[in-house]
Amino acid sequence: MPITALPPTPKDLAPLPPEPDDALLTRELTLTDATLLNAGVMQGATLFIVPGIVFANTGTAWLAALAWICAGALTWCGAAAFAELGARYPRAGGPLVFLERAYSPFWGFAVGWTLVTVIQPASIAAVAVACVTYVEALLALGATQTTGGAAVLIMAVTAGHVAGLRRSATAQNVLTSTKVTLLIVVAVSCFWFGGDGAGAFGALVPAAPLTRTVAGFGAAVAAALWAFSGWTSATFVGGELRTPATTLPRAMTYSVLGVTALTVLVTLGFLWALPTSGPADPDRLALDAAGHALGTFGERLVAAAVIVSCLAAISGLVFSGSRLLFAMARRGWFPAHVGATGGGRVPRNAMLYLGGWASVLTFTGRYDQLFTYAVVAVWLFAMLGGLAVIVVRHRHPNDSRPYEVPGYPYVPAIFGVVSWALMLQTLWTSPVQALIGALVVLAGLPVYRYYRKQRAEG
Repeated sequence: MPITALPPTPKDLAPLPPEPDDALLTRELTLTDATLLNAGVMQGATLFIVPGIVFANTGTAWLAALAWICAGALTWCGAAAFAELGARYPRAGGPLVFLERAYSPFWGFAVGWTLVTVIQPASIAAVAVACVTYVEALLALGATQTTGGAAVLIMAVTAGHVAGLRRSATAQNVLTSTKVTLLIVVAVSCFWFGGDGAGAFGALVPAAPLTRTVAGFGAAVAAALWAFSGWTSATFVGGELRTPATTLPRAMTYSVLGVTALTVLVTLGFLWALPTSGPADPDRLALDAAGHALGTFGERLVAAAVIVSCLAAISGLVFSGSRLLFAMARRGWFPAHVGATGGGRVPRNAMLYLGGWASVLTFTGRYDQLFTYAVVAVWLFAMLGGLAVIVVRHRHPNDSRPYEVPGYPYVPAIFGVVSWALMLQTLWTSPVQALIGALVVLAGLPVYRYYRKQRAEG
């Protein structure tokens, strides 16, 4: 149901912007669609890499599981905050709309600019290359044209989404469901045929100085938090949810809790199957564990799970990211033709642009670098988004509030503080990359001014 602008009052400083996009989209997405979209993007290829990093920093299976649970709880704090905002403002673009309403149009533009030019396409490129690499390994093809294959894969997924909303949502649901099924099969197989890693379950904490244990646990939680990236995806499609006031909060909660439980199960399965000494390379924890328990079949099973997981992530990133770009174009912050929709009432041109740009990035080989530069921006926008609930409640008390974040104001404040701390850590440990990331955000300022001037003159 459209949200109309309220007249400004002393406490309601900025009237709600008009909704230029809702009439072009259809509200067809269900709770299942939104939940599986979020779950599909979260834990793409990282689910097969980060568990080894978490275990290397914790030293025991129980601490590793606790690190994932803590990361899941913190992610839920952010998801609950974004769910209230999404229920208030159920529009295409998600974070763009939230920051625009809470702070100013520029901050809405800034998060959209950074996501559609760097974060989303770089993520799509990286996951596509990983997917093709595993396909080559699974089929024993050797090193072929990985870059070209990744570009073709991205455009094929994009073309599938252009076909129509219901088809693309169904494809996303199938991919995510298959991903979850394969991961459960891998985890259960590791428990059933493994056992050599039982020593990792013997103690709660490792025999190490407390300071090292605490520092390692903190590093493990930070890595796990990064692996949960993508939990905001359902908010991007707010303009297409049937009943966003109830659907979005449930989808955010179900996806975060479900992925957390699945990750804990898979991590413990890997550790149970592998000898206590662990893999020489933490990045190979999944392959080594499945290979140790099931032999070559186990390695192939993990490879298949990685491929499907990557496909689900690519699909979800194109699906959700195109809605953000569409919202920018409809606001006059991008060329107008990018905001056009196809016969299936989907943001066709935005999809083609996002998929095309991601494909170009695969040929540059710089997608990993771009993503590294954007880390500080990711945590900055996460902090602003989490705290936006508090800001909106004070600045716009008359806006509808169909859903309220539990534990307000502590839940959004906790997420905001954690994001702030991770942003500071990034600035401290990687100052050069953080500076470049800040420049990426600031590079959007002249673009924003140009389009604002164009709108004023038009």
